[in-house]
Amino acid sequence: MLLEWIEVHNFRNLSGRVSWGNGLNIIYGDNGQGKTNWLEAIYTLATTKSFRTQKLQEAVRFGEDLGVIRGRVARSEEVHRDLQVTLQGNTKTISINGKREAVARYLRQLNTVAFTADELEVVRGGPDARRKFLDRGVVSLHHAYVQTLADYNRVIKQKNRLLQDAADSEMSLDEVERIISPWNEQLIGLSAEIHRGRTDYVERLKDVLERRLFEREDITIRYVSSLEGKGDLGDYEALVAERLKLRLQAELSAGYSLIGPHRDDLEILFDGRDIRAFGSSGQQRSALIILDLAAISVYYSWHNEYPLFLIDDVDAELDRKRIRYLLEYLEGRTQTFITTSKESLVEEFMGRSNVFRVSDGMSEEIGPEMDLIQSAAKGAESI
Repeated sequence: MLLEWIEVHNFRNLSGRVSWGNGLNIIYGDNGQGKTNWLEAIYTLATTKSFRTQKLQEAVRFGEDLGVIRGRVARSEEVHRDLQVTLQGNTKTISINGKREAVARYLRQLNTVAFTADELEVVRGGPDARRKFLDRGVVSLHHAYVQTLADYNRVIKQKNRLLQDAADSEMSLDEVERIISPWNEQLIGLSAEIHRGRTDYVERLKDVLERRLFEREDITIRYVSSLEGKGDLGDYEALVAERLKLRLQAELSAGYSLIGPHRDDLEILFDGRDIRAFGSSGQQRSALIILDLAAISVYYSWHNEYPLFLIDDVDAELDRKRIRYLLEYLEGRTQTFITTSKESLVEEFMGRSNVFRVSDGMSEEIGPEMDLIQSAAKGAESI
């Protein structure tokens, strides 16, 4: 899988087209010039979502109504597809080769794994971030899972509304059960699909997890069901059905759904301890990298091709030794995009990477013949 080029109009401060290289692409420039915006554009082209905002329309350039991201993906020497995401007002349109497509088919075209400051919530934040990490992984293998998640969230939302209405109207428990029952029946099947998808994905991650990638941290993971210890997880549907009946009064009192995989978690331990509570900032970053690389390996084992790997502000999140180790590990595997403001990092990897300098949203490729440090020194002398 290769992103050959991307063209952007009115997305953040970006403009123009960039033709990317195989292997490592370094996006270099001063802070505030648009380095992360280029990563966000790539991520949005691949996923139709942003890793920086829930409201994608916020990414359209201020004062403009229309934003466009388009790019060409090579899946082989013979197969090339043009992807496009168009943002206009509150409407998002996606297309393949100029034809509108459903999300499930669109998401098969370009896959990315992103390491960003926000993604660190996977190892240091609440369970929701870890559930989203797993769900993205399951979608990368089973694209129909997108619809399963959408259906589950729709049912949970409707059930919560009914529970709140029932509490306000002081219905009897029998009346509540009659109203809720059709929604619970849907939840049972959808919950089982999500549980199977996530537990299978975690087992695949565990099979390829490089537990000591950075030589120190021993990382282990485990899927933790909210129904653990409540019955036989091997017969998940029966267990969910049983718990939904037993917990109806509690759900009515709470006013929202208490049973289902929306309450599950991914346990991440280093040396047997919870990394959220006991891991240092460096250990948490390392753990996320290890998880991301496992996700890349799982994707490769399933599709026989690598996804793109995006790393934002790499030198702020990892020390130089880890960066060197990571990039050497990725070489020959993924098309990788990293952002940095450090000239020393650019100089170190100039000979084996494609370097793009960003200024005011515009990106230009620079070659190894350009001595960045000397240029900077000359600029300093003239001040």
